[in-house]
Amino acid sequence: MIDAYEDPGTPDIRGGWWYLWWLVRRQPGRCALGSLIASVWMVLLAATPYLMAKAIDEGLEPGRMGALVGWSAVLFAVGSFNAWLSIMRHRTMTRVRMDANFRTVKVVVGHAVRLGSALSRRAGTGEVVTIGVGDVQTIAQALTVVGPGFGAVIAYLVIAGLLVSVSPLIAAVVLLGIPAIVVLVGPLLTRLQGTETEYRERQGVLTARIADLAGGLRVLNGLGGKNLVADAFRRDSQHLRAQGYRVGAVTSWVQALGVGLPTLFLAVVTWLAARLAAQGHITIGELVSVYGYVAVLIGPVAFWVECGYMLSRGVVAARRVVRLLHLEPMEDKGTRPAPAEPSVLHDPESGVRIRPGRLTALAGAHPAETATVIDRLGRYTPSRTTWGEVPLDEIPLKEIRARILVADHEADLFADTLRNVIEPPAHAVRPSVAPQDAHLTQALHAAVADDIVQALPGGLDSPIDAQARNLSGGQRQRIRLARALAANPEILLAVEPTSALDAHTEARVADRLRTARSGRTTVVTTTSPLVLDRTDTVVYLVDGKVAATGTHQELLDTTPGYRELVARDTDSEEAVR
Repeated sequence: MIDAYEDPGTPDIRGGWWYLWWLVRRQPGRCALGSLIASVWMVLLAATPYLMAKAIDEGLEPGRMGALVGWSAVLFAVGSFNAWLSIMRHRTMTRVRMDANFRTVKVVVGHAVRLGSALSRRAGTGEVVTIGVGDVQTIAQALTVVGPGFGAVIAYLVIAGLLVSVSPLIAAVVLLGIPAIVVLVGPLLTRLQGTETEYRERQGVLTARIADLAGGLRVLNGLGGKNLVADAFRRDSQHLRAQGYRVGAVTSWVQALGVGLPTLFLAVVTWLAARLAAQGHITIGELVSVYGYVAVLIGPVAFWVECGYMLSRGVVAARRVVRLLHLEPMEDKGTRPAPAEPSVLHDPESGVRIRPGRLTALAGAHPAETATVIDRLGRYTPSRTTWGEVPLDEIPLKEIRARILVADHEADLFADTLRNVIEPPAHAVRPSVAPQDAHLTQALHAAVADDIVQALPGGLDSPIDAQARNLSGGQRQRIRLARALAANPEILLAVEPTSALDAHTEARVADRLRTARSGRTTVVTTTSPLVLDRTDTVVYLVDGKVAATGTHQELLDTTPGYRELVARDTDSEEAVR
């Protein structure tokens, strides 16, 4: 199997089928060995009826006890050898599946790392979770077709040849009947692929919605919309369950026909062979062998149906992986230096203009619209944004990341001590800032997170769980803000930095943030009047475009839409209190 540190290779992302074929080509020796073992194993299964026929026809005659013992010994030896082959087949195919599993995991994780912070902006959380939880396993299972699938074809051809030596009529029935069974199941596999695709899409959307709801329960509760959203989520869950039932219905028919049709076919062929034996056209031993051959054929046919089922699901899963792999990270072709002095950030698409050295708020009815503007200002999406007179796309990305920090309110928090969670890496800190405890204490104070440190038994050295699960939602948000303030960037772009805080804490954060960032460019997205009232400039957005600009009080007096937006948020805060 692939080593933990081995390069997984460059995947073929032309489509789902191409990706599966690439997984096979990455381990040709193991796949060939699995196909060979599976072929020999299935052919030897067919040899059992042949040896039984010989033992009956030659060993049951008077005085031929030696022949009976001899053929019985051969039958025992072949059976024992085939049992060992079965173990080796399973072991080899397990390695094939595990290699495909680990290789896909490495490819997906590696690509996610290359995308970096752009991943959450290019693919939904539900999409990534669904790939990691289910699609990787489904793809690995699809590679079973390499061994038993190929072996089933070889066994089918060998058994057909053996039947020709017994009865051309029976051979013709088998040669025509088995493909007919596979053809009958084919349309169901096509339908399964369609229903499985729709089910996976719905599953990804619902998974993403769970994450969104978990992050927005406070706001929803304040607006009185918790029950409304819960009802909508319940309806979506029921639709997903109904879609799952449709997938299960098709799957049950595929599996039932995969076993039922070959069994029915076995009865027809056995009846035909019995008629030929009664008429003296074949011997009793040949009758037994025909029954055995067809009984053995049930296995290959079932494998074909099963492999078709797994391939249908595997292609759907592979297409989802390919779609993720098609996402490209931000291209860095910047060669021009960024402005040496504080300069205006301008986003032509929205009309937002951020003046240097001021605390600016972006307010809009839809948080996604203001977050999109922040992504363009921070160069996380392609845009025509300029910094001074220089387009952001023409500035090296490394220089932008060193001077402009986008602080997302849902940014990851990794497991470590609180000090290491907040303290930025050395290369991310401005040269004038020394990441000492005093500096961290100042950042924690500005984020109103002093009480968090005091409540922890080890203070700054207290362990923090992954995603800070041992802290509350409001505490996590203040820790994220403290981390951003500790980095002391030239330009700070904060997305909803106080959305999970109560009104009292929110007001204190707004006051301290203004003081801590005095004289430096700071942008926050919010609709909270407690924060808006403490900013220098408020930019009111409607449908992602600038509708009005001014102070909080000026917009309250002159812009009805802004007044309604702020009043709604005020009602929300009163409901929370």
